[in-house]
Amino acid sequence: MTEALVINLKYMIMEENNYSDDQYGRARVQDSPELIAYYKELETLGAGALWTVANDIEPWEPRSSSVPMLWKYNDLRDLVLKSSELVTPEQAGRRVVYLVNDKRKDVSAAVGWLYTGIQVTRPGESTSAHRHRASALRFIMEGENGYTVVDGNKIMLEVNDFVITPNSTWHEHGVEEGGKTCIWQDGLDIPLVNALEANDYAVYDGKQPLTAPLNFSPMTYAGAGLIPADKTWDKPYSPLFKYSWKNVYPALLEAQKVNEVNPFDGIFMQYSNPLTGGHVMQTMGAAMQLLPAGFKGKAHKHTGSFVYQCAKGKGFTIINGKRFDWKERDIFCVPSWAWHEHHNLSETEDACLFNFNDLPVIEGLGLFQGRELTENNGHQQI
Repeated sequence: MTEALVINLKYMIMEENNYSDDQYGRARVQDSPELIAYYKELETLGAGALWTVANDIEPWEPRSSSVPMLWKYNDLRDLVLKSSELVTPEQAGRRVVYLVNDKRKDVSAAVGWLYTGIQVTRPGESTSAHRHRASALRFIMEGENGYTVVDGNKIMLEVNDFVITPNSTWHEHGVEEGGKTCIWQDGLDIPLVNALEANDYAVYDGKQPLTAPLNFSPMTYAGAGLIPADKTWDKPYSPLFKYSWKNVYPALLEAQKVNEVNPFDGIFMQYSNPLTGGHVMQTMGAAMQLLPAGFKGKAHKHTGSFVYQCAKGKGFTIINGKRFDWKERDIFCVPSWAWHEHHNLSETEDACLFNFNDLPVIEGLGLFQGRELTENNGHQQI
């Protein structure tokens, strides 16, 4: 969540409601032979009676069809690497093992309307340049001398770097000869864009030409609060395509020195567009949070789906009363409106969680709401 949303949670505790559907204002029509015949007559015309579905399509509270899930990197890594022995980038287009929610297999989503997967590229390999209406992001998990090219900007990648490839930008990825096999997490809004029936895909004819010096985007826009005064940027996404871990982690440590630790999320910092301070892309946001040594987060829930990866340390997250233990490179998801609390298992070292989410959509449509757990001193019963 953004800092403003975290702060506002304390003011957004929902009033207690009578959630019984047996009350005035809710649909409570009893079937009769005449009504059943009426419904069938409507069905022949591609119509229906709202009161037969109203209580299902307008729930008392937000309701997610996703379930919490944890994907252990140690279980997946060998299979991810095995894919590089079985298919080539030329054959697969993108060599990815995707992670799918048990309840979202029909739309290939990890949670809500978000997709994620783990991609592997060997030294000397590269994908074809392509573009799609869906937005995409990467979080680098391992390897050396990997790179991405976004609209002619070639950018070198390091472990724990966060990279964006906004919608409709030409992009390709690879690993230089002499590098080490790279593995990264992909995140895309493919399920959302498909649900809106707005997706498309195109392949570049050959390799896209490099139109800027190496690492132009991060070297131009990642300065210490500085932006170029002689350049204009009129696109709806960040001009900074790579957010380097070597800058992000020190920033978290500095913020920890002068800020009160949030009881729910520790030190929570949003990746932002340096020109606007807003989200990096129109449909997906991302953040990094630091859980101090011994941190025992309190539970809250809010609208918005989240996919997490542990970038540093180890700990566990309790989601709707179930404990999920994670360590570096493990990936897990928190569905919208699910109670969750994060805990750092170390008493001496901090832990860091990367996440990407659909908050730009939720916020933009005025759909954000949240609630804090007040029972049991703010902690869930397992």
